[in-house]
Order: sequence, then C-alpha cells, then structure tokens
Amino acid sequence: MSKDFPVSWEEMHRNSKALAWRLLDESKKNGGWKGVIGITRGGLVPACIVARELDIKMVETFCISSYDHQDQRQAKIIKAPEGIGDGTGWLVIDDLVDTGNTFKVAREHFPNAHYACIYAKPAGAQTTDTFITEVSQDTWIHFPWDLEAQYSTPIADIKSAG
Repeated sequence: MSKDFPVSWEEMHRNSKALAWRLLDESKKNGGWKGVIGITRGGLVPACIVARELDIKMVETFCISSYDHQDQRQAKIIKAPEGIGDGTGWLVIDDLVDTGNTFKVAREHFPNAHYACIYAKPAGAQTTDTFITEVSQDTWIHFPWDLEAQYSTPIADIKSAG
C-alpha cells in the first residue's frame, strides 16, 4: 500500500451515522430491518452505531478473518450466525470492502441481506449495496482501534524519499 489514511474515532462515528441515514431510506423500501450482522472485528463499531441510530435491537456477529495487522489473506469463517435464513431483511455491515472477498463469503450464507460498509475500494465496491466513501485500491486505512498517537511523517517528505 502506498497511501496511508488514518481515521479518527470521531470520523468513524460520523461516517457510521451517515451510513445509518442511507440505510434508513433503504429500510422504508424493505418494510424495516430485522437485525444487523456485524463482520468481526472491524464491522462491529459501525454495526453498533447503525443499530443504535436505526433502533435495531437484534445484533449478530459473523466472524470472518481476512486480515492481520498489515496484510490481506484468504477469508476464513470462524463463526457464522444462525437462524437468519437467507438474510432477507438483515443488514450485513463491515468497516471496509477491499477486494470484496469477505462480502462474497457472507453472501454465500445470506444472499438476500443488504450489504453496507463505510469505505469501499474499487476492486470490491460491486460487492456492497451501500457505502459512504470510496478510496483508491492502494490506500491502507488505519482505523482508530489500531492506532496510537505518535509522530506522522508529512506526505511531502514521504514523496521526496521515494
């Protein structure tokens, strides 16, 4: 990844709330949401905020691992929610769609759910139904739960060193 994009807690909250606004409109078309399925771990924060904003009480987790702290790998199911049927009326929420592999795996289980995320990269954007911000494929998003306050090299210095 050549571009670093740090996201603050405030920005994550604001974008999750913006996602809730969009999903409220979708909810009206679908007769309301039955529940939210948060993709662990990154999708849990936006899933909780969306559930709160849309007054959804049923929140499930879909434990799919596809990243370590710096690399993407093959998506692996650790735990899938049960009793969801084909996903009709359910929201599946993640923080980011990168290549789309996580949502592809989830769609095999819940093909009729509505898939939403905060950030989408071009290679995976077609696998989500609703997102807030598109970023370039070569951007690495640093989420607030993965960060500590420290010195940050100015972009101009990075560019001149490369």
